[in-house]
Amino acid sequence: MDFRMTEEQRLLAGSVAAFVKAEIMPHEDLVERTGTVPDDLAEQIKRKAIAAGFYALNMPAEHGGGGLDAVERAVAEIEFGRASRALQMLCNRPAPILKACRGDQIETYLKPTIRGERFDCFALTEPGAGSDARAIVTRAVADGDDYVITGTKQFITNAMRADFIIVFAVTGVDQGPRGPSKRITAFLVDKASPGVSVAPLKCVSNRGLISTIVSLADVRVPKRNILGAEGQGFAMAKSWIFSGRVMLSANCVGLAERAMALAAAWANTRVAFGQPIGRFQGTSFKLADMATAIHAARLMVFDAALKMRDETLTQREAAQVNLFASEMVGRVTDEALQIHGGLGITEDLPLQRFWRDARVERIWEGTSEIHRDVIAKDVLREFAR
Repeated sequence: MDFRMTEEQRLLAGSVAAFVKAEIMPHEDLVERTGTVPDDLAEQIKRKAIAAGFYALNMPAEHGGGGLDAVERAVAEIEFGRASRALQMLCNRPAPILKACRGDQIETYLKPTIRGERFDCFALTEPGAGSDARAIVTRAVADGDDYVITGTKQFITNAMRADFIIVFAVTGVDQGPRGPSKRITAFLVDKASPGVSVAPLKCVSNRGLISTIVSLADVRVPKRNILGAEGQGFAMAKSWIFSGRVMLSANCVGLAERAMALAAAWANTRVAFGQPIGRFQGTSFKLADMATAIHAARLMVFDAALKMRDETLTQREAAQVNLFASEMVGRVTDEALQIHGGLGITEDLPLQRFWRDARVERIWEGTSEIHRDVIAKDVLREFAR
């Protein structure tokens, strides 16, 4: 495959990079100091993103979204990835499964979200169900024209800001050839519904992007708020997760490139023992390894994005790109901090923030261990005799 960007893609990358530098990066220190994004700043960034055409880039053009294909999205996500996630997420790229909205859901949820009038969040993970998503125990019981949902979701991003939540719940049990399996359904749940409560979790990374616990106590949701079809929630979640793994990998490339650029600039100017530290192999080889790993991750991202666009991306390939990119950004930010020495761990520089923010990449959207398990099982099947 040819991984050279087209002229249009280069223009997109340049435009997003300019927006990120002008409208997002100047506010990073404020968010880092306070751990929050003020409402007026959030509204300002959102409005500027809408005006610039960088809001809801992943949503269908026919409903007012950016209509970018997977490769174009990867191009944009690399540039967004250079900035604070709490701030760049304000240029909302809604959960792709919202494309499953039908009928009144389009006017009530999809279009307002694309216009920036409503904000969504995705609630699958639970205290006892992270990597093993089928282990969720949140239940939705039919009652007349409604479902009554009870359960707890954990590590839910953007629930504090969200107007509605895409909630996954068990609506029954199916008997299959391998035994019983939970029937999981997705629901559009208005956060203002009685019985919904949201509490923040204090995390060490991605300050301002508040992770939460979402509790649902006998929450009534109309049957018309089922997203997709009853029992199809897990299949839809998997398709979103595969997409998310590729785009988060693109974010990893952007963050790693920013960290490497700072490290290289420092290596050129910091003098020790009479010469710039970049002339010592202990430093220069670190930079060589960074550049090589970033290049490899970038190629993997675009390979996966091309396959997403052509609808040929496999579970193994999605796991491979996310495994490599997430571990790559961890190594690069760590080495960039190391090159800066003691200054790297001070709050005077953003290196310690990059380092902390990179750590979660090996956990969300699939842990490194889960990715390796997926890849290994596929390799064993491929070469089974």
